[in-house]
Amino acid sequence: MAADPPLDAAASDPARLGWMVGAPPPPERRLRFDDGSYFRFPALRWSVAHFRELMPTVNVSRGLGAPAPLPRALRADIDDLRFTPLGAKESMTWAESLAANYTDGIVVLHRGRVVYERYFGALTEQGQHGAMSITKSFTGTLGAMLVAEGTLDPSRRVADYVPELAASAFGSATVRQVLDMTTGLRFSEDYADPNAEVWAHAQAGSPLPKPQDYAGPRSYYEYLQTVQPEGRHGGAFAYKTVNSDALGWIIARVTGRSVAALLSERIWSRLGAEQDAYMTVDSTGTPFAGGGLNTGLRDLARFGEMLRNGGRHNGQQIVPRAVVDDIRRGGDREAFARADYTLLQGWSYRNMWWVTHGADGAFMARGVHGQRLYVNPGAGVVIARYASHPVASNAANDPTTLPAFDALARHLAAPPR
Repeated sequence: MAADPPLDAAASDPARLGWMVGAPPPPERRLRFDDGSYFRFPALRWSVAHFRELMPTVNVSRGLGAPAPLPRALRADIDDLRFTPLGAKESMTWAESLAANYTDGIVVLHRGRVVYERYFGALTEQGQHGAMSITKSFTGTLGAMLVAEGTLDPSRRVADYVPELAASAFGSATVRQVLDMTTGLRFSEDYADPNAEVWAHAQAGSPLPKPQDYAGPRSYYEYLQTVQPEGRHGGAFAYKTVNSDALGWIIARVTGRSVAALLSERIWSRLGAEQDAYMTVDSTGTPFAGGGLNTGLRDLARFGEMLRNGGRHNGQQIVPRAVVDDIRRGGDREAFARADYTLLQGWSYRNMWWVTHGADGAFMARGVHGQRLYVNPGAGVVIARYASHPVASNAANDPTTLPAFDALARHLAAPPR
């Protein structure tokens, strides 16, 4: 939970505060997974770039080939770009927005070239950072690929693929309803509510030993079997992480590969990535398909650039063009509107991607605490950002993030003066 009011970006800089420095670090600067200290702001700002040091993970191999270079054409005119945050009267600069959103690192590509790159705090270009719910978009892309190839039938019920979920709320949902999060489930994603189901889900997925009197689920798969129905399937969009975990189970069942293994095989080892990625796992080694991915920042940008190019990158068609086209068309806008996202009017959700339906065809992967992958085909722009905002909800940074990204896309797409 964030302090009230939280320290600003400069005061909370993890390098300045000296988290985990020393052999051993002094007690007041020592962070642990088992007591939750690692995820409290401002310590969070160090942890998001060091999850592998704190909890068990599984590798997502980049393969043995040479990295595919990203050409560079750095521009000096971006930091001074001005825009007005949503609901504000005063404008701010792009450079000011980075601190406002507690940016840890940001890479901007224009037509495949790196035009801007910055790192702050605990993240470096050699480091990896938690992607949080950007993970969902990777999982959704894998699921959509299996649909396009005929391995998954989107109209079939989840129970047809995973009979263990037949008695849960997922059993009667279709694969398409899981992919687009229009399932009717009792599951609150409110991180500010200590009684929300998202915390029970986290406890089930934690690899730590459970209390002696604990009688609940002890893995992601066990938790999914306990999810109860609420409302009807297909009626409205409702963002719930357990949908991604259910899709991860479906993917593992039909392919014989975990999400981490399939991600390496089908995407990561073909991107020309610079670094292996990794995923956090539960006590049974199951990757967290809803939020466990960690990557290098430029590699995240490579993934976005591949999608901007219709699924083609590094000389290969990695994701079928039909999958990218399906994402860009978006989902049911009326179902999305029922979720009442005030700042995302007119958007939709498809294959676990957020689709703007703007003239430039922009779509996004989004994660708590400010993680973003923005793909703007019309402007030829990809923006990959990792952050450690003290507030989990994206509503805290969207008023700055959304107009900043759109302003930069317009700026880069404009003819040179």
